[in-house]
Amino acid sequence: MIRTVIVDDEPLARAGLRVLMEAEPDIEIVGEAEDGAAAVALITAARPQLVMLDVQMPGGDGFEVLRGIAETHLPVVVFVSAHDQFAIRAFDVHALDYLLKPVVPERLAECLRRVRIELASEVRAGAQALARLLDSGDPRPSELPRRFAVRERDRYVLVPCERIRSIEAAGNYVELHADGRTHLLRSTMAEVLRQLDPQRFARIHRSWIVNIERVASVAPSGNGDFDVSLDDGTVLQMSRNYRDALLPRV
Repeated sequence: MIRTVIVDDEPLARAGLRVLMEAEPDIEIVGEAEDGAAAVALITAARPQLVMLDVQMPGGDGFEVLRGIAETHLPVVVFVSAHDQFAIRAFDVHALDYLLKPVVPERLAECLRRVRIELASEVRAGAQALARLLDSGDPRPSELPRRFAVRERDRYVLVPCERIRSIEAAGNYVELHADGRTHLLRSTMAEVLRQLDPQRFARIHRSWIVNIERVASVAPSGNGDFDVSLDDGTVLQMSRNYRDALLPRV
């Protein structure tokens, strides 16, 4: 049996998750907590294998709960939240998964499949990495992100920055073009650019950012503008107002 603790400050959310999880034959709910302090005490005492952990709670958020138990017990952690802005931070502390409320049975089933695989592994790499990160405080607080957490329906896809070929403005969103796929991220071009390595990425147009390592050639197209060809054959227009951001670096 997988000994499990549910941590959430909303009674209805705890009850709903308990009903879904108790339908699984190998899940045993050994306790519930409604705030951070109670969660630390319960996890330390019960030593569950799995914790379904809400992010925002009174008495310490989910990340503070992890710091509180790091020296005594590190279970498999699945974050559960009604908000998606914590997703990348959750993955940075090596949470196994990040579920959005309301949790749907199909998504929970997929999550628990991953939990079983992790628990069956002889080497809990996620727990070891989590311990190291919690030891040093917040993960990479002053560094640029290495990846973006992009929501796709009720789950998240992690898109490594080095795999991004180009980024396109799309209203209140941006489109990350990577590995032949397009991922929609709610952000602005200016916000995304601030999060990218300036040595690797350059804005070439009000609607385009490119990965400099993916640029195959740059050629004048008239009126002071340029055609930027990427390594997959895509050709983008570079405005003359942005040429100094790219031309000296290719």
